[in-house]
Amino acid sequence: MKLSRPQFEELALQQMDTLYRAAMRMTRDPAKAEDLVQETVLRALRAADRFELEQYGIRPWLLRIMHNLHSTRGERDSRQPRAVADEQLTAVADAHDADNISIVPLSANDERLFDTMDERLAEALNELPGEYQQVLLYWAIEDLTYKEIASVLSVPVGTVMSRLFRARQRLAERLKGFAAEQRIPTQ
Repeated sequence: MKLSRPQFEELALQQMDTLYRAAMRMTRDPAKAEDLVQETVLRALRAADRFELEQYGIRPWLLRIMHNLHSTRGERDSRQPRAVADEQLTAVADAHDADNISIVPLSANDERLFDTMDERLAEALNELPGEYQQVLLYWAIEDLTYKEIASVLSVPVGTVMSRLFRARQRLAERLKGFAAEQRIPTQ
């Protein structure tokens, strides 16, 4: 179904929060995320006359544009030299020193348990390969279906399912030690 320009713009604007969340996960930088969202919306507006509302709606289409933009930028940026600021080097050294401090076990009902769990989960997510991260986050955070994720990433549904399975497996394996440390029952 073809949409009028105002209908298209209204649907696209409803997805701005979703686009920004996805861009933040991709870039981990608010300024870069905003740029990515703006470029995504700009490209979507340029292609609005070719967009046809399908069964999945506009969200997967916009996320696909963003994914392609980010991938293209990532390839281009990876070829560029990177400078490291002195502050970053100092922060890495300080973090390394902090890692060598002994950790006192927390009780299961201690509020700090959740902060520690969040940190461990974030670390475990960051260690996943990019294609596993994308599938897991689109599924868990954006609540996309397997078919929608397949559409966004231009891969078969079976690939989405296997990546999600492997991502869950790796997260479970990585966090099993945390559960044992905190005496949290696992299956």
